[in-house]
Amino acid sequence: MASKKYTGLFGLLCLLASGSFAQIGGSYDVQDSSVIPSKRLPQHSEFMANNYPFPAKPRNRWEIGIKGGLGNVIGDVRSKFGWGAGLHVRKALGYVFSLRGDFNYLNTKGLNFQPSTNYTKNPAWNAYTNQQVFYNYKTNIYDASLQAVFTLNNIRFHRAKTGFNVYAFAGLGGTIFDTKIDALNSSGAAYDFSSIYAKYGPSGYQYKDRKDIRKDLKNILDGKYETEGQEDNGQAKLFGEPFRPNLNFGLGMQFKLSKTISLGIEDKVTLPKTDLLDGNQWQENGRTATAQTRDMDLYNFFSVGLNFAIGGSKSVEPLWWMNPLDYAYNEINKPRHMKLPKPVLDDADGDGVTDQFDNEPNTPAGAPVDSHGVSRDTDGDGVPDYKDKELITPTQCQPVDADGVGKCPPPACCDELREAMKNLTAKPACNVGSLPSVTFKGKSVTLSNDAKALLASAAQQIKSNPDCKIAVVGYCSTNKSEQQLSWDRVNAVITYLVEKEGISSDRFIFKYGEAGGECTTVDLRDGTNEQGPNTVPAPHPNLRRRG
Repeated sequence: MASKKYTGLFGLLCLLASGSFAQIGGSYDVQDSSVIPSKRLPQHSEFMANNYPFPAKPRNRWEIGIKGGLGNVIGDVRSKFGWGAGLHVRKALGYVFSLRGDFNYLNTKGLNFQPSTNYTKNPAWNAYTNQQVFYNYKTNIYDASLQAVFTLNNIRFHRAKTGFNVYAFAGLGGTIFDTKIDALNSSGAAYDFSSIYAKYGPSGYQYKDRKDIRKDLKNILDGKYETEGQEDNGQAKLFGEPFRPNLNFGLGMQFKLSKTISLGIEDKVTLPKTDLLDGNQWQENGRTATAQTRDMDLYNFFSVGLNFAIGGSKSVEPLWWMNPLDYAYNEINKPRHMKLPKPVLDDADGDGVTDQFDNEPNTPAGAPVDSHGVSRDTDGDGVPDYKDKELITPTQCQPVDADGVGKCPPPACCDELREAMKNLTAKPACNVGSLPSVTFKGKSVTLSNDAKALLASAAQQIKSNPDCKIAVVGYCSTNKSEQQLSWDRVNAVITYLVEKEGISSDRFIFKYGEAGGECTTVDLRDGTNEQGPNTVPAPHPNLRRRG
């Protein structure tokens, strides 16, 4: 008989036939909080708030499996395949690792086709003396074990997942076995095996071939297995039968039939640390009893079964069917949860129109532009607004000079009347002279001490010329913030001259957001021949600065 380290794990050959299988659908939605158990909801909340990069592990279903197949004992007596059945319960602890409780029953038999004579140490053969016997047995095996199961192919880099699953397992448990031997005939006497192994022929006694031996044994043995197999002294028992702890291991694969049902094919080898599964502790080699060995028996169970995933609608399928990379790949391909940075588009001239859409990419700073980045020319006189000192030049007054100022032709008639009206409406001459400019720091709207001193001096000139109107002019209006800042500064100057220097507000012309000056400067000038209100509402009150 071959050494037991070469076990008959022929059932594993089916693993080589791993053809292509249809791809199953994608994984669960990681944003679905209904599949997250309460103890992991804090992690889910952190993940959804983009404060933690890893999604919480979902609640997943249990698996219950039933199976049936072939079993045999590898021991001192030549085995024959018997039948077996099993039940397991499995729960995933991760995508690769799961725990399984496994329960099996095996009905196995064995029969030697070579006779043995060294049976005196086995009490099952006490009825025999000085003759050959044929070792045989029938063993009922019950085992239970807790196994660690490792999924080998659900982490996939080039597809979501497939419809088959390969796994390896190993575990510890216990084996109860009941071994019987067919040592006596129906009358309770020993069998007569004297004519089984040899026959008389023309040249004397000859050894029979296996076919003849099997036929003769079938005719002699009654198959009742009435005698207890050999047991160790002090053998531990459970439920009245020998009990031994066991180590088991094996390989298997599952084929997915639906979301909840799969077909399983598996082979398991169990080592129960006993040499008495076959009811015999002594093995004989060859046709003589000159060699004796003692080693441990083991048994093998090749099975096919159905597995059922059980659990409510708030549980996902068992994790060993899922690819943990599925979420990451889908998020990279089509982000739903990923926190993406805002795109930064180049705008070299800072006019608010990005370079790829800017038809005039070198517009001067502060110049108003249209939606294509081109400098505005409101009156169409050919001079852009940021250079045009006369924003609205009537068509009849064009062409204009380099500053955008046109020259309107006089009407063909009424020149004398126009001159007379001019003399009638001419305003009295103003001799107020040159007035100072007030400078503000940064974006401040507060008058400095120097500015107040200048305004005090200017107030004396203004009071000395009561017929003069004074224009107070602020500059810059590229955006809302600049417009409001210009208004605040003009307002600060007029307010000071009215409240501190006692000049009537009616004498001022309020002008802000003008072009052609420094943004930080407010000019005072003779406004006798200018038109404009003495108060203007703030253009953007929400942007006002307080002095």
